Amino acid sequence: MGVINGKDYINRLNQLNPEIWLDGERVKGKISEHPAFSGLLHTKASLYDLQTKTNIKDEMTFLSPKTNDPIGLSFLQPKSKEDLLKRRKMMEHWARHTGGMMGRSPDYMNTVLMSFASSTPLLESRENCFPENILSLYELAREEDLSFTHTFITPQVNRSQAYIESSQEPTSAKVVDKNNDGLIIKGARLLATQGGLTDEVLVFSAPKLFFEADEAFAFSIPSNTKGLKFICRESFVGGDSSFNHPLSSKYEEMDTILVFDHVVVPWDRVFFYDNVKAASDFLLHCSFQPFAYHQVVTRQIIKTEFTLGIALLLIETINIGEYQHIQEKLSEIITGLETMKALLEKSENDAKLDEWGYMRPSHIPLRVASNIFPKIYPRFCEIIQIIGASGVVTIPTENDFSSDIRGDLDRYLQGASKTAEDRVKIFRLAWDLTMSSFGTRQTQYERYFFGDPVRLATTLYQTYPKNDYIEIINKFLDLETGDD
Repeated sequence: MGVINGKDYINRLNQLNPEIWLDGERVKGKISEHPAFSGLLHTKASLYDLQTKTNIKDEMTFLSPKTNDPIGLSFLQPKSKEDLLKRRKMMEHWARHTGGMMGRSPDYMNTVLMSFASSTPLLESRENCFPENILSLYELAREEDLSFTHTFITPQVNRSQAYIESSQEPTSAKVVDKNNDGLIIKGARLLATQGGLTDEVLVFSAPKLFFEADEAFAFSIPSNTKGLKFICRESFVGGDSSFNHPLSSKYEEMDTILVFDHVVVPWDRVFFYDNVKAASDFLLHCSFQPFAYHQVVTRQIIKTEFTLGIALLLIETINIGEYQHIQEKLSEIITGLETMKALLEKSENDAKLDEWGYMRPSHIPLRVASNIFPKIYPRFCEIIQIIGASGVVTIPTENDFSSDIRGDLDRYLQGASKTAEDRVKIFRLAWDLTMSSFGTRQTQYERYFFGDPVRLATTLYQTYPKNDYIEIINKFLDLETGDD
């Protein structure tokens, strides 16, 4: 079968009919026609269409080792630095198509599944572990171009590190039973972006201080599995007008709570269960983090380029580029962009083959980038707000420009280098990125993409090769060390 196009993607999702709840009602009818989801799904369809475009098809696909059909490059298990660069070029195509606004473009989850499949030896010969199921799902997804969401966060009932759930009815999703058909899962999980809008849901447990056996599992199931429901937050789609809502009308990625009501997970979809050590080891030592970070940092660079473009166009439109404080603010964005680019390239330059023969990007530069971006992206949004000033509030609608007041708008809202209509388009884009419900969700999303920023900083400190630098000072001062 190989890669699908946008029409195939839409048709497949419309036939799925998962249980999705939005604003107190179950979603019915074709999911691609629902106002909360249609913009996103048609944008994703256009991403799948990129894989079939003649001029870039070779940069988006490779030939299946099984069928020789073209399949998505996001499934490629890299074995050389050249393969890493191929993957990055593919990810850049998809990210540029959306301005980096879609954190869950298909290549992200395809990368996650690829990394799991590339690390299956970690689970071999371990109790209640089924690495062959990961490999079979990876092959199925690769050959049929399946789409995925994922969830690994437990409900925020009690964030204390020492908290252990003791209620009879589980809050966090747990294995409550098993039978000949598979595991029985009950409880909830957060925070599945695009939940219900993909073929599959990948569920796994992130390591934590107290890891109970009934939470130590990983599996993947179809989104329409019986007993699985997706509870949506409020939609941030401002409307279907690309003039009024240039971003939210196309890129609003719904976030969902997953509720498992005695969901049966077939044995051939279980990766592992009831093995705390295996669950912890797999997530800590598999290639998930370096490969996922590689995709995310690539997207964040494209998003920073998009943000810089908006800022520069605002400056040109109202002719404020001569002011030094404006130049200083734009230099902040440029510095952030070039820093992220350098870290990504260093991760590729320093990449090494892992013990199973796959080329992993160097993790330290990517960890540094993941510590930087949650801090600089909110600042970039603030800079755009400051540059735009009252202009990001004074933004008439598309209907205003089709009404009797058009003449007033053309006269009083023109820019130094733009007509009033074009000026308002630019300022509405700046508003949608930084001040709308869509934009503020984007800021929060980037702040916590890989989790608590303090924990990210702690992990960087703990994993950084500090002893090399201590030894430099030991030698400089001719100090005695324990090795003498």
